[in-house]
Amino acid sequence: MDRIVFDTPVGQMTLESEGEALTALYLPCRPVEPAGSPTPLLERGREELLDYFRGKRRSFDLPLAPKGTPFQQKVWRALADIPYGTVISYKELARRVKRPKGFQAVGQANGRNPLPVFLPCHRVVGADGSLTGYAGGLELKQYLLELERNHL
Repeated sequence: MDRIVFDTPVGQMTLESEGEALTALYLPCRPVEPAGSPTPLLERGREELLDYFRGKRRSFDLPLAPKGTPFQQKVWRALADIPYGTVISYKELARRVKRPKGFQAVGQANGRNPLPVFLPCHRVVGADGSLTGYAGGLELKQYLLELERNHL
């Protein structure tokens, strides 16, 4: 496992990889120490993320390998299909993963997303459009949504 720590407009983040794939992104609220060496994959991940914050990138072209249950994996794959600058409700996300009454379970899987931003869990909101739960805090969620709206 290798980790790289770097500054972003919202604070320090840590990106982690194992082998040939990214496995975790730690948001500023959860600092983690670097480990191993800054591999080309981690450097590329950092640059793509910084380009996202600059408004120059709307999607990522990186190998991702988040670790989780089969259900979590299904939810996280569905997150990747939410277009840049778009929000959907937890209920809609539950429908997309064929668990229409399972929006609470979908919300829990969403909250355990180890690759936020890359797998855009910030694009999921309450049924009434309100911002609900985000591992990085609602302020960061609002920032990311506004960043995307401003660069559409």
